[in-house]
Amino acid sequence: MVEIPAPKPTDLLSIGEVVERTGVAASALHFYERKGLIHPERTTGGTRLYPRHVERRIAIIQVAKRLGIPLSEVAEQFATLPSDRMPSLRDWARLNERWRARLRARQLELERLQEEMTQCIGCGCVSLNACLVMNPGDALGADGAGARRLMPIEDEAGAPRSISEPLPGGRRRSA
Repeated sequence: MVEIPAPKPTDLLSIGEVVERTGVAASALHFYERKGLIHPERTTGGTRLYPRHVERRIAIIQVAKRLGIPLSEVAEQFATLPSDRMPSLRDWARLNERWRARLRARQLELERLQEEMTQCIGCGCVSLNACLVMNPGDALGADGAGARRLMPIEDEAGAPRSISEPLPGGRRRSA
């Protein structure tokens, strides 16, 4: 009987094999490569070969996308992982620890938004004095645009930012 060795995380896979194993289109893999999220090796003929452990990165990218986490944030976290070898359990644990606080903060924001929406729907806007979104006589309008009583919009570092304050690159947040 011929014994077939178990696959190793460092085994190299063709792009077709990665597409088949992950369900991610080849064009998406090329995009992730351009963004620095994954790092294939190249043969002398230019063919991409991916270490098997890249499947873990792709899985994390897919989950992050479903959760609305920007790829730039994923790239920032992945930048702390080694690109020339398979990340160790210690590497993944450090990544998890750094991400834990950020994800918990996002979870709390979503819970607060859910509570505020429930209150708004619950009051039916019958009483403008009790509504967290509206205010009688537009008294809060002088403070600026947007829902002034809702939690403030925060920048990447978690500092409050005015809804009308420019975003990085000079763009303005849409209200």
